[in-house]
Amino acid sequence: ESHMILVTGSMTAREDSIQEARRLSLEHVHRSRKEPGCLSHAVHVDCENPFRLVFIEQWADRAALSAHFAVPASRDFVRALRPLAAAATTLEIYDAAAVSL
Repeated sequence: ESHMILVTGSMTAREDSIQEARRLSLEHVHRSRKEPGCLSHAVHVDCENPFRLVFIEQWADRAALSAHFAVPASRDFVRALRPLAAAATTLEIYDAAAVSL
């Protein structure tokens, strides 16, 4: 049974800020994938709201996620995204075990 940390998050941009939010998010995703302990990192567009971006990340353990949060570029990303948001952003962290069906 493999164990991981699962992170989900979202941000809703405005019509005038969505392109910049997408650009910054993709930069962040591509950079994060190269970090130690990053199993996957992706951003998706919500099919019901084209201004809402959804992040799904998998990390090997809490230490890897803590290290990710401590990277200056990660903090810069969060700071850059904040003024582009139309609503409060969300972030959830789960301790997960993979289940085979």
